[in-house]
Amino acid sequence: MPSYEQLREVLDPATTVLLTVECQQGVVGTESALPELAEEARSSGALANVARLVIAAHHSGVQVVHAVAERRPDGRGANHNARLFRAAERLPVQQLSGTRAVRIAPPIEVADEDLVVRRLHGLSPLAGTGVDPLLRNLGCRTLLVTGVSANVAIPNAVFDAVNLGYTAVVPADAIAGVPADYTPAMVRNTLALVATVASTQDVLGVWKRPRGA
Repeated sequence: MPSYEQLREVLDPATTVLLTVECQQGVVGTESALPELAEEARSSGALANVARLVIAAHHSGVQVVHAVAERRPDGRGANHNARLFRAAERLPVQQLSGTRAVRIAPPIEVADEDLVVRRLHGLSPLAGTGVDPLLRNLGCRTLLVTGVSANVAIPNAVFDAVNLGYTAVVPADAIAGVPADYTPAMVRNTLALVATVASTQDVLGVWKRPRGA
């Protein structure tokens, strides 16, 4: 884990953006299309930790961006070129634009100043979604990546962030995937090679302490 001083350097509220990935009702909510993932996100405490980080970001002046995956009822623009996409089309809960499924799930609070970015395609919340220019316009240098899933979208987001020149920070207890033991192995063997891995409490400690202290 990085030291307090190292985290303090990269998590400056003026240049940090907190990204929540697919923390939506139809993914991590009680009526999820992926109940095993939703249960893991909740039982592990990951979803609660995302909510804690969002509250702290609001209080510290850190910009929050919520990345939502959705699809049109007619499926236009959606990918069909992988097993994951084809399986998603058959799920009983669909992430349809404008429905409850694509609303940010409790206990995460969405503030007026938050940005909600919705994508109709792909696996990544950054690639081809317009998030990169938004981050640059916000003066972002560090992207704090949270949410689901540790199987696909989270590593996609981290790799894309690093390739685009951002410093990626991952609170390991604020992401979730399935099975439960996959997430720590993926963090240890993959994400730790390209991102700064911390805990939710570490991040909260940096943001709660005045910058001049």
